[in-house]
Amino acid sequence: MSVDLARTDKRIDEIMGLLLRTGVIIAASIVFLGGIVYLVRHPMPTVNYRSFQGEPQQYKTVSGILQDAVAFHGRGLIQLGLLLLIATPVARVLFSVFAFLYERDWKYVTFTLIVLGLLMFSLLGR
Repeated sequence: MSVDLARTDKRIDEIMGLLLRTGVIIAASIVFLGGIVYLVRHPMPTVNYRSFQGEPQQYKTVSGILQDAVAFHGRGLIQLGLLLLIATPVARVLFSVFAFLYERDWKYVTFTLIVLGLLMFSLLGR
């Protein structure tokens, strides 16, 4: 019985590692592509350090970021990559909930759901 449990734990760890690596690689690739697109289209932007200008309104919503990324705008791609980078650890916690459910480890299911709730509140709460 302990051999099966060890094998299951190892398999879950492998999947979790793959999830994290894949998320980071995809996010970094999208950010890198967005950086290249941005630099090609804006080779020497004029910078005004006297006044601060935050992100345009379209980059403050997921739908705006997706629209710009689909339109292949550099800043939209960079923002999408950063969103995916933020989503990677959230996906890991979500996967952990299902892994602990599979193992019927109710204490860790509870703890992981609390962590997931705190993550979601910090990302979406106001």
